[in-house]
Amino acid sequence: MISERGHQRALIYSHDSFGLGHLRRCRAIAHALVDQNPDMSVIILSGSPIIGNFDFRRRVDFVRVPGVIKLRNGDYTSYSLDLDIEETVALRASIIKHTAEIFDPDIFIVDKEPLGLRGEVAETLEMLKERGTPLVLGLRDVMDEPSLLAPEWKRKNVMPALENLYDEIWVYGLPQICDPLAEIDLTPQVRRKMVFTGYLEREDARGAPTADHAIPFDRPYLLVTPGGGGDGEALVDWVLRAYETDATAPYPALLVFGPFMQQEKQAEFARRAAALKLVEAITFEANIEPLIQGAAGIVAMGGYNTFCEILSFDKPALVVPRTVPRMEQYIRADRAQELGLLRMLVDDGVRRAQDMATALRHLPQQNRPSDVVVPGLLDGLPNVNRLARRLSDRRGKSLAAVAESG
Repeated sequence: MISERGHQRALIYSHDSFGLGHLRRCRAIAHALVDQNPDMSVIILSGSPIIGNFDFRRRVDFVRVPGVIKLRNGDYTSYSLDLDIEETVALRASIIKHTAEIFDPDIFIVDKEPLGLRGEVAETLEMLKERGTPLVLGLRDVMDEPSLLAPEWKRKNVMPALENLYDEIWVYGLPQICDPLAEIDLTPQVRRKMVFTGYLEREDARGAPTADHAIPFDRPYLLVTPGGGGDGEALVDWVLRAYETDATAPYPALLVFGPFMQQEKQAEFARRAAALKLVEAITFEANIEPLIQGAAGIVAMGGYNTFCEILSFDKPALVVPRTVPRMEQYIRADRAQELGLLRMLVDDGVRRAQDMATALRHLPQQNRPSDVVVPGLLDGLPNVNRLARRLSDRRGKSLAAVAESG
């Protein structure tokens, strides 16, 4: 017999260990759930090595599984343990399943990977399905080029899970910008499970950056952020060369390297920044919202979370998207530029300093995202709350029925 309880629980799984995108998206959803549902607790399952650097609201906690990193050939390896990838995944899968068994969530939200890293969530999905727990797959607006995503999902054999396990598929975006599954051969049953929520609005800056990372300028500045920084070296170098060749730039720049940028590169960039009167640099700021809020414009690579922040804080933005290993950022930036939400500067491999300098001069005079009316653009979190409440309430009612019958 399953007993009734007076509160609800949500479990969120984030597979990625490298980068900030998945973690920050899951954290935003978790905070929105507890803010709007005073009787809900949330656990985030994550392999991020820096998850402990972030603050979490009351009733939000995390379970860290052993981390992995993706190699250039696409394979994974253990982040810090002397284990092969099969052992690491088996350990992660055991922790995930045991957490779900004990926590007994009223809703389970899986971020991006339908079966988890190398299938590590499959057993947990099946176990929770038997318990009557609503299962949700959460997808960002753009996954990859459809021609690449379709064979990837076929290789991973995810369609049975979409058809038989998941109750809903939430897309954290709008079809006007992208339908991430547009060219995947979905059955009508799976297609009916898809809900476009809108983008996930980021909260206003509450508080300030850490004392070491106070805003170093007393006038308008540009914030340059390559996200986690693991693949942001070209962007930072391009901006630095622009300031090195244009000493009369009208706006100073604050560079935030990101925690995953190689330390040698951080040191090199920090030395170059120190030689420039108009450039300051820091490594990482978990509470980056005040820095975004105070900026006159944003220079970024265009990952999902940065895009949400650009929209949320209504900042003119120059996006320099990466194109490898995925076209995700380029597809998002190209469509957003067509709608007038931002300006894109394509990395042509040459990266002329003058091209960047000109773009930086014009950046604060660009349109803001709010100058374009896109209905439902930032309705993601209210819609996620509404959807989660409906599903978890449904599960609560089924548990009460089981308890009464017992």
